[in-house]
Amino acid sequence: MKILIKGGNVIDPANNISEKLDILTDGKVIEAVGKDISSPDAKVINAERLTVIPGIVDIHVHFRDPGYEYKEDIISGSRAAARGGVTSVACMPNTKPALDCEALIQYVKNKAEKAGIINVFPVGCISKGLKGEELAEIGELKAAGAVGVSDDGRPVISSILMRRALEYANMFDIPVMSHSEDLGLVDGGSMNEGYMSTYLGLRGIPKAAESVAVTRDILIAEEVGAKIHICHVSTANSIDAVRQAKKRGVRVTCETAPHYFSLTDAACDGFNTNAKMNPPLRSAEDVEAVIAGLADGTIDAIATDHAPHHIDEKNVEFDKALNGIIGLETSLSLGITKLVNTGKLTLCELIKKMTYNPAKIIGTDRGTLSVGAPADITIFDAAEEYVVDVSKFASKSKNSPYGGMKLCGVVKKTIANGKIVYDGGGKE
Repeated sequence: MKILIKGGNVIDPANNISEKLDILTDGKVIEAVGKDISSPDAKVINAERLTVIPGIVDIHVHFRDPGYEYKEDIISGSRAAARGGVTSVACMPNTKPALDCEALIQYVKNKAEKAGIINVFPVGCISKGLKGEELAEIGELKAAGAVGVSDDGRPVISSILMRRALEYANMFDIPVMSHSEDLGLVDGGSMNEGYMSTYLGLRGIPKAAESVAVTRDILIAEEVGAKIHICHVSTANSIDAVRQAKKRGVRVTCETAPHYFSLTDAACDGFNTNAKMNPPLRSAEDVEAVIAGLADGTIDAIATDHAPHHIDEKNVEFDKALNGIIGLETSLSLGITKLVNTGKLTLCELIKKMTYNPAKIIGTDRGTLSVGAPADITIFDAAEEYVVDVSKFASKSKNSPYGGMKLCGVVKKTIANGKIVYDGGGKE
């Protein structure tokens, strides 16, 4: 089915477009972008007063499939993504079994293709079984369709194993996506070390637990001339380490998550386990540093680290609760509310960090509205407000700290590979 999107405010950072245009798809790819396009046999979507962007590319999600499908699976995760305007995701490999071989990469791809909702790109393991002892077959993972390698959820403790991973990944032109954390410094902590951890009587995690590991990983990558992607940066020192490395010409990129620019560790007050994650929520000064890093280009991408958990895994004592929050259905609106509406980023800058930049990091052809590109398109009302109701989320899990919060920016339609995969209303 052809789709003609009329009169929307089109933002396409890949082509430096920000103007009122029409977009025509031929049922699979983008056929035309311009003014006054007509197509008698196309389904027409009236996008007047709406914003039209490339489908959002989220390069850090956990769909828990295989092994933990009671929390989320590829189908429910894909539906949650579509509701949030996300048309492509990179799935982390800490499943059960972990995605450390060709067969498991193919399992994820096949299940996603059968579901036919969004594009699901698997990330393979750095080490076999995520044990940090022996390298996974990185070439095999790349050939099977992995867009990166990571032991996310755990750091690569061995520096020599990290070096070997970077060397091999560089040979196959695939990014190492590092969960940078010094477990010795974590030392059993459950939230950011500071006033709130003291107030709650909880063991804190020092900021150095992240920044020390980030620095190590950057230095190893610099030593071997390989590219490295730092996941979920949350501290001022980590961001500065990336900033200085980029100035030296190191091939480093990094991401942050919406919770690191929208919440502080104060959200943990009352032992709120929906605010427990890893890295933990940090101080107000770190939030300011994250926003500054987004504004000056140090932080390349915004990714959710969507981490679903069953209510029974969160409704326990704070230090026993599992880390992570869901984020696919609130990421765009958090960016608009906390970054654009506050004047920290322009809407174009936000969209670039959620589409074009992340697509480049994992080497996919998504994240653009170029003619001939896959027809992945998100249409939203940047001005419409809503109150977050987690009970209405498409995700199987509801572990979000944003319930009841008023946000701005409502997804109206999500189109993936030329097919409307989420329809939240709007004129047609």
